[in-house]
Amino acid sequence: MAIDQEREDLIAMLADQRELFKITVRGLDDDQARKRTTASELTLGGLLHHLNNCERHWTKVIVDRDEHAALDVAAFAGEYVMAPEETLAGLLAAWDATAAATAELIRTVDTLDTSIPTPTNPWVQGQVWQSVRTTILHILREIAHHCGHADIIREELDGQNSTYSRVS
Repeated sequence: MAIDQEREDLIAMLADQRELFKITVRGLDDDQARKRTTASELTLGGLLHHLNNCERHWTKVIVDRDEHAALDVAAFAGEYVMAPEETLAGLLAAWDATAAATAELIRTVDTLDTSIPTPTNPWVQGQVWQSVRTTILHILREIAHHCGHADIIREELDGQNSTYSRVS
């Protein structure tokens, strides 16, 4: 089977963005991952919790292709929180597993051009359809977006970020 360069590029870009986030949390303990360092409620552990859930959600949307799916906004309570029973190591391991499943999905999905329904939600009227490619790019955008948040939170925590780290 020939390698589909576009699919491999998407997988590589997702991996690059995940790695930047992982650099940002490198060397932290669970208490530091839960620490709020800015006016925002966001924490590094909470962002990691969200990114894993977000990626799993959107890959499920790709697989299910459910025209009747509706976003459960109430389920967002705690979305950006590292729960007391969660650990940074556990969240990272879960994200690695999610990443492997995402890569497998990208490699095996019928086509990146297939139009799929997204869950209805309160902020957009009607059913929105988008390509599998756009959905994967949404995951990429979400990770990149939160990498910026993570950098700021980490800089406030100890002066380090994804491009400057004294931790090896």
